[in-house]
Amino acid sequence: MVSVRSMVSTRLTMSRVNRAPAFVLALLFYCCINFTEAQTSTPSPAPTSCASKSNTTCDECLQNVKCLWCTPTKQCMDYPVKSILPPSSVCPLNDARWGVCWVNFQILIITMSVLGGVIIVAMIVCCCCCCRKKERAGNNKEDEKVERQNRARKNRQKERRTEMHLRHDEIRTKYGLAKDNPYARMDDR
Repeated sequence: MVSVRSMVSTRLTMSRVNRAPAFVLALLFYCCINFTEAQTSTPSPAPTSCASKSNTTCDECLQNVKCLWCTPTKQCMDYPVKSILPPSSVCPLNDARWGVCWVNFQILIITMSVLGGVIIVAMIVCCCCCCRKKERAGNNKEDEKVERQNRARKNRQKERRTEMHLRHDEIRTKYGLAKDNPYARMDDR
């Protein structure tokens, strides 16, 4: 149990890009481990026939996981394992109870389908967000490189411009065109 917790904490300290999917996966893994431990630690009751629980209550019938309760007929029967869903000849889905009495089988199937769809969509969204963050990080590096090149080009241009002004000033002083007052007209000399 300690190793699972240390693994969960290790997964949570990963980089920011992988933090959300890692947290979800670690949480699911942790829940699965706890669920299997809870299942193995509870002793199973002695196996009884589901048919012997007919004409009793739904709660008594569903104490055994292998049983299926049909509400209108008040029959407790073995769950038809060969078919994933119980056929309507055995009991209509709307009246079938399995696992708990307060949820009919049809609502249970719809709920599990919606939850499964939400989980799949959430995983796809997480993957897309992670890919975008990686892509943006790559674009940021390219943008920084272009920005550095632009700055270097502007600096070189500024150096050339100052060198050109220095050369022009030298030529002006050489030929006596240098002015003390830059606002004085050339004709005044």
